[in-house]
Amino acid sequence: MKKTKLGEFEELVLLTVLVLEEEAYGVEIKRELEERLSESLSVGSIQSALKRLEEKGYLESEFGEATQKRGGKRKRIYSVTSSGKQVLNEMKDIRSQLWSAVPNASLNFQAL
Repeated sequence: MKKTKLGEFEELVLLTVLVLEEEAYGVEIKRELEERLSESLSVGSIQSALKRLEEKGYLESEFGEATQKRGGKRKRIYSVTSSGKQVLNEMKDIRSQLWSAVPNASLNFQAL
């Protein structure tokens, strides 16, 4: 299978969808990422990443039920596909292998 590159932000969004499970919709994904990253994110950056991940086959989505709280609007709920889980496992393995290969002395660097 041809590997598709997964950008750092895409990886974070994909992991966040996995963490949120049934609550993985745009606003909640944004809130969770902002909390974990301690920075403000635009709705557009989240939506763009979600769209790219769906196009790559790593996410799928469906509309949830309309609620009064949202003025009758339905949420688009995202879920990670088996391909998405596979690419996350590959990324985790690559990162683990690289961190394991870093000599201990290299981790003792000082800020300039």
